[in-house]
Amino acid sequence: MVGSDVLLSCIYPEGNTFDLNDLYVYWQINVPGKRNTSSVVTYYLSGNSSAGHGNNHYKDRARLSLDSMKQGDFSLHLHNVTPQDEQKFNCLVFRKSLELEKILEVTVTLNVAANYSMPVVSGPSQDEELVFTCTSTDGYPRPNVYWINKTDNSLLDDALQNSTVSLNARGLYNVVSVLRIRRSPTIDVGCCIENVLLHQNLTSGQTEMSTGTKDSITEDPVDDTQDAVNQPVLSILAVLVVAVAVAVATGWLCRRRCPYRSYAGAQAARPELELTGQFARREGDPWRKRGSTGELGAPLSLCPPFSAGATR
Repeated sequence: MVGSDVLLSCIYPEGNTFDLNDLYVYWQINVPGKRNTSSVVTYYLSGNSSAGHGNNHYKDRARLSLDSMKQGDFSLHLHNVTPQDEQKFNCLVFRKSLELEKILEVTVTLNVAANYSMPVVSGPSQDEELVFTCTSTDGYPRPNVYWINKTDNSLLDDALQNSTVSLNARGLYNVVSVLRIRRSPTIDVGCCIENVLLHQNLTSGQTEMSTGTKDSITEDPVDDTQDAVNQPVLSILAVLVVAVAVAVATGWLCRRRCPYRSYAGAQAARPELELTGQFARREGDPWRKRGSTGELGAPLSLCPPFSAGATR
């Protein structure tokens, strides 16, 4: 993986021990574009106290372990892997005591990969045709790009898309893919970035839905915040309406049970006396007074009248 460390193995199979003064060790790569031409990554020469570097690209990144070489392990430690390290590395070991006879040769192929960012789909546009754009960055090696119909997971026609893959300053790939499709009642598409080396497929998340008309795409969303503010106000108004209704109903019932008599002029207040005889009030009878003819007068109201200017 880009940015990681890797150990390229080169081990003498018979498990012998070696004298460092008797060894010549080389790690080298082929020069791109130049056939049969090699460039030294790092090396160890008999009598040296440390390994050297023949390629500035690997300076401070490629290392041999002197202690391991004594045990027949000539593996290369490579730090901070870059995309340019994806190539074949050759390990060569010679013995001085055997007149520089080559005792070991190993070729190691290094494959380099980097995870792409999760693809992001923007769109659709508000034109007559729907345009979606998918972007993903900082991956390696070069990816495969697919557009899928999420309703049935089918692949969309390659002719509908236009993908651009470019190398950035880090030597990694950036991807921009544009999908153009005709407007339809329901749109649910996804963008898939495939990294073959990592056996990895990254698919974009949920995309925008279209109801098939331009107006529905540009329609303003409902303001939930405003609804939240209005709810308390509506509750208060509902309580006030109920209170007013109760007050009106109470007044109406009082008027039904306690009607006012017509104004008959000012009258002096009568003190309450305990009456006997003909003015006595029997249990359950309303107040009555006897007239001069001996007939009973009209019953008195249970609710006393109120007259403007009257004295109580």
